[in-house]
Amino acid sequence: QVRLVESGGGLVQPGGSLRLSCAASGSIFSGNAMGWYRQAPAKQRELVATITSGGTNYADSVKGRFTISSDNAKNTVYLQMNSLKPEDTAVYYCNLKQSSLEVWGQGTLVTVSS
Repeated sequence: QVRLVESGGGLVQPGGSLRLSCAASGSIFSGNAMGWYRQAPAKQRELVATITSGGTNYADSVKGRFTISSDNAKNTVYLQMNSLKPEDTAVYYCNLKQSSLEVWGQGTLVTVSS
């Protein structure tokens, strides 16, 4: 069984930075895809960024501001978020796709407000 645990959310002022972490445990294999999604109030969940062995992918709204990275030795994925805007306020979810398995974390709230 695979489990994802996010951390690092919180309240930050516009223009500030946060780093989210997602620690995966269980049967983790190489060749998987991990990513971050977010869901703002009254909106659908949307892709933020993904990372695979082939590279990274970002939503247009976060390109140049957010960076996804991974530490394979720790089975951990990070999302460095810079130049945060109020519209980045959302619950951020970690996601893992591995063969036919898809796992979600419990989410961590990011609030960007002065």
